[in-house]
Amino acid sequence: MSEQASNDPLHGKTLEYIVRYLVDRFGWQELSRRIRINCFSKDPSVKSTLTFLRKTPWARKKVEDLYISVFEK
Repeated sequence: MSEQASNDPLHGKTLEYIVRYLVDRFGWQELSRRIRINCFSKDPSVKSTLTFLRKTPWARKKVEDLYISVFEK
């Protein structure tokens, strides 16, 4: 059997990897400007952001969509 490469840019990426990538690329302040959620603007940390995103599907989708838009460029 041959394995096919996934076209999904999220394939194999953990939520933590995505958050850390976006923080490294944009920083907390720019993330807060691009996606208006408090975990990016008020005392931000990777741990608190992950906790919030795992409980809040609409916010997770926005973060994943931003990652995809950056990934595709």
